[in-house]
Amino acid sequence: MKILISVDMEGITGVTCPDDVRPNTPGWSHFRNIMTDEANAAVEGFWQGGATEFLVNDSHSSMRNLQIDRLHPKATLLSGRHKQYSMMEGIDSGVDAVAFVGYHTGAGKQGILSHTYLGNTYTGVWLNDFECSEGYLNSLLAAEFGAPIVLVTGDDLTVAETKRYVPDVHGVAVKTCVDRYSAICLPPEVTMRAITAAAKASIANIKKPAAPTGPFTFRIQFDSTQPVIAATAIPFVKKTGEREVSFTLPTITDGHRAFGAVSTLVKASMEEVYG
Repeated sequence: MKILISVDMEGITGVTCPDDVRPNTPGWSHFRNIMTDEANAAVEGFWQGGATEFLVNDSHSSMRNLQIDRLHPKATLLSGRHKQYSMMEGIDSGVDAVAFVGYHTGAGKQGILSHTYLGNTYTGVWLNDFECSEGYLNSLLAAEFGAPIVLVTGDDLTVAETKRYVPDVHGVAVKTCVDRYSAICLPPEVTMRAITAAAKASIANIKKPAAPTGPFTFRIQFDSTQPVIAATAIPFVKKTGEREVSFTLPTITDGHRAFGAVSTLVKASMEEVYG
């Protein structure tokens, strides 16, 4: 049994502010240790539950955060950019189940460091009128490849959100959101035990998800106007408001990659101070 473990950073215990996850800051240097430990806790639980192969995909920012010299010896690490499926790279390699470790809520929502792909700029993303977080988009991509989401870790709101679209997912809330930059956090020793137990239990009865059916319409709202010009450089992306674009594609694989392309162009349109 092969497990893909997609590891983000905002949902790791103790993380509450941008400097905790911004590469090459003191906070990031500290929390990348805990990020690796929580990923290892998931690997250990899946191994105890009977899985045999573990691909850990570093899914935060530069995607060079997890520490190979601290990685669980039964796992392999997928590190660095650029990746065809981004946070879900490896989903096309015969994966039986997927875990989201260190995930967070989507743009415009309450939750620790909530965002969708970009730390700001997006004020809301919808996919077929469903509020679209990174987790929701990634879960649909996993379903297109026949793999269920079996485990999610993050703050309490992330776990609750994930259960909206994967009701049977095993969730571990490693912290409780107070506001976007504040949380009540559990110690790593506690979170790691909980993640291992949940991962072990989550693969006892894996159910293949139904394949999502298209077409898939993305609608994206921005906090300023210039991202519209940047995004509509892609021919099928249309302006649908002064600060909004949308596009429709037949498969979630196409939509996932297109959303990544839009995000790249939008990020390039932002100025340092006025955004």
